[in-house]
Amino acid sequence: MKERRKYETSHPWLTFSLNTERLPAAVWILLGEARSKCEHLAGVPLQPKTAENLNQVFLAKGARATTAIEGNTLSEEQVRQQMDGTLHLPPSKQYLGQEVQNIIEAFNGLWAEILGGQPFVLTVDRICSFNAQVLKKLETTPEVQPGAIRSHSVGVMGYRGAPAEDCRYLLQRLVDWLNDPSFQPDAEHGVIKPIMAAILAHLYLAWIHPFGDGNGRTARLIEFAILVSAGVPMPAAHLLSNHYNETRSEYYRQLDMASRSGGDVIPFIRYAMQGFVDGLRDQINLVRDQQIDVAWINFVHGAFHGAHGLTTDRRRDLVLQMSAPAHRANFLAIDQIPLLNPHLAKLYASKTSKTLRRDLNELVRMGLVRANSDGRFKVAIEIMSAFLPARSTTVMPPTTARQG
Repeated sequence: MKERRKYETSHPWLTFSLNTERLPAAVWILLGEARSKCEHLAGVPLQPKTAENLNQVFLAKGARATTAIEGNTLSEEQVRQQMDGTLHLPPSKQYLGQEVQNIIEAFNGLWAEILGGQPFVLTVDRICSFNAQVLKKLETTPEVQPGAIRSHSVGVMGYRGAPAEDCRYLLQRLVDWLNDPSFQPDAEHGVIKPIMAAILAHLYLAWIHPFGDGNGRTARLIEFAILVSAGVPMPAAHLLSNHYNETRSEYYRQLDMASRSGGDVIPFIRYAMQGFVDGLRDQINLVRDQQIDVAWINFVHGAFHGAHGLTTDRRRDLVLQMSAPAHRANFLAIDQIPLLNPHLAKLYASKTSKTLRRDLNELVRMGLVRANSDGRFKVAIEIMSAFLPARSTTVMPPTTARQG
């Protein structure tokens, strides 16, 4: 008779199984929407500078979320400074910068592998290397060896990790399970199955807790690696970590419920997928707004095509300066407009209010600016959305997605 392993008694919920037939319709809807939006993001045309900025913004968000959920207190702005090499911390807080730097280097290394055409293969050794990266140059207790599977018992927030003697075996079970063809991307399902694999990898690594420290950060690196290697756009691959961090108390509640339920992973998948799709919706809207900005700038320049002279240049500058996101939403009184920024102040410093009004009226005639009955003005950037559905009808309310 085969001898039972210790975890089978202490952690019977580690079954390495998922019955997809039990997934409710609401989860399938979320998975389908996630696939559609990932494909949309992957194929969207953006100017190189805009795309690079988007990548940097979400790299900072992902690095902050990955570390903040473990207690790192650096702000998103400080993380951006760390990325730029301009962050200065006192000696007592330098470990916070090192924690973030480790994650940034891991993300960038994985992304470079993908861009270089190297296939990502999940192995026990690779998981251990992620943990070594997470803990690089950080002080740890004597029993914690970065990248080494623990030989002692660990716990977090009342949860005890799997028995130390079973950790390597359990990691191998996890690797074999997630490398099964049933979790690989295909033409029919796109990235749906890898998304589920990424969520399950995170959940099971948290359950097994195979390392003396850094288990959560390691789990989120694995999650990111599975997503980007399957074709999920890099900015979107950070969204699950952001979701867990922004809903931290619910994240820990869902982890606890999943183990207490005997291993029912479906509620955790549903929780993770709702946050992932919410984040994708926000990213799609962000990208659309940036595309509208680019289209509007081109439209403005086109409206002045063939016209030359100081007056033409001034009016073009005026409408472009009024188009800044901070100013374009509201109608502005004419005496407010020169005060919007130094460029406009200089532009009209030697001009009378009649000149400004004449310029604005001409821009209204050209359809680039709108005027209301109170004599206030705003740019007419909304004309770029003339053939788009109303924003409220393009985003499914969260309550709708939770039905079923």
